[in-house]
Amino acid sequence: MTKIAVPGILAPLLAGATYARLLHLLVGWIFVGVVMLIYPGTVGLTLTRIVAECIAVDSVLLMLVALIPATRRAEGIQARLLLVPDREQDIAADSSRGWADRWRTALWLIGRVALGSAVGMATVLGVNAGGGLLAGPRGPSCLPLLPVALFAYGWLVVVAGRLQLAMAVRLLGPSPAERLAEAELRAERLLERNRLARELHDSIGHALTVTVIQAGAAREVGDPEFVAKALEVIEETGRQAMDDLERTLVLLRETPPGANGTATEQPGIEQLPALFDTARAAGSPVEAWIDVPTGTLPGVLARESYRILQEGVTNALKYAPGEPLRVSIAVRDGQLELRCTNRARRGANGGGGAGGSGGVGGVPRPAGGGRKGGKGLRGIRERATLLGGEATAGAAADGSGEWVLAVRLPLRLGA
Repeated sequence: MTKIAVPGILAPLLAGATYARLLHLLVGWIFVGVVMLIYPGTVGLTLTRIVAECIAVDSVLLMLVALIPATRRAEGIQARLLLVPDREQDIAADSSRGWADRWRTALWLIGRVALGSAVGMATVLGVNAGGGLLAGPRGPSCLPLLPVALFAYGWLVVVAGRLQLAMAVRLLGPSPAERLAEAELRAERLLERNRLARELHDSIGHALTVTVIQAGAAREVGDPEFVAKALEVIEETGRQAMDDLERTLVLLRETPPGANGTATEQPGIEQLPALFDTARAAGSPVEAWIDVPTGTLPGVLARESYRILQEGVTNALKYAPGEPLRVSIAVRDGQLELRCTNRARRGANGGGGAGGSGGVGGVPRPAGGGRKGGKGLRGIRERATLLGGEATAGAAADGSGEWVLAVRLPLRLGA
């Protein structure tokens, strides 16, 4: 089917939205006509007097109507249907929630009726003038002017419709305060989703790393007792990952914690010994020092500290399996200090060379280069920044060949 090209200046005149907006304009003019017939009428009054009294009466009536909360909703729905905005959310469809909404609704009603009346009067005057001119003695000679008059009237409707739409967006749309509140809400939701994504990455990533290492070791060693211990670790790690996944899904469903009895306790430093036992079971010796008085850490700090150390242990198991791991967590000078250190293998933890296939206890070593600041380390830095602290990760400066993750967090936010 061949499409006919329409010049840009004619395209708005052929758009359906233009005539839907004309209908919206004429509704306001009809309101004025009905009021005028009731009061002040048209008998014995000049046009100037009629217009002045209609303006006064209409304005009072429209302001009274705007006091009804549902008026704003009705006007918003009608404007969405007939003014055809590019985005429907630019025009609200909610009832008035305060006096500011009522005043804006009143201004909208008065402006709508005034603009509609102007277009309606222009329509009537144009039709009368055109009809009289064509019916007169010079009618045939004026026929060539008819397309020009229709073109001018069409563009009058286009401009008036666009002006009406701009008024609707300004007066019926969300207020600046509402837009700011909506933007803040979107930002909060985005931050929450990012936090949940980090939770899943840390928890599930740790569980999968331990599972892969244990399964690989069990296959290589072949000792029934070792296999049984590996399966026990895999089972416990999988159960913890399922609990974390269920808690995250509860939050994603926006279900209040504990509403369905499936929400689990948030992890904290009390769960660190179990985390270290998992690493030991995977073949990596762990030396841990925890110097944190009971009740010192706020809930959010305890949870985030656990997640940071969990990611540190996961990285150590992934990039240097079997290597000794030293972890310390202590409170000093009003700050919580976290440190995770392990010996860097060649080709791992940012060391030189390519990763081989050897390993401790027959556990395969990850192939490829070392750590390059992936999602895990980026998540640690994000957590530390949000809590007002800082995090560093990299090879030790003394050339010992160790990989060091160091995090400092203030005990009080904003400190």
